[in-house]
Amino acid sequence: MDMKELRKKNIPELWKMIEEKSTLLNNFRFGTSGSKVKNTQEGKNLRRDIAQIQTVMREIKASQVK
Repeated sequence: MDMKELRKKNIPELWKMIEEKSTLLNNFRFGTSGSKVKNTQEGKNLRRDIAQIQTVMREIKASQVK
């Protein structure tokens, strides 16, 4: 997802996205241990997406404080 699209969302939507991505990441991790996963880039992409969402949330909270 693009950062511009993330900045248009509100905090509850972002939290929901983080929960979904975290669940997918856990499933990915368990899948790699059982060697069921074919796409190894998926884990990297999920971690990056979670970090981007957290960054946008931090920006939103910082702008609300000012």
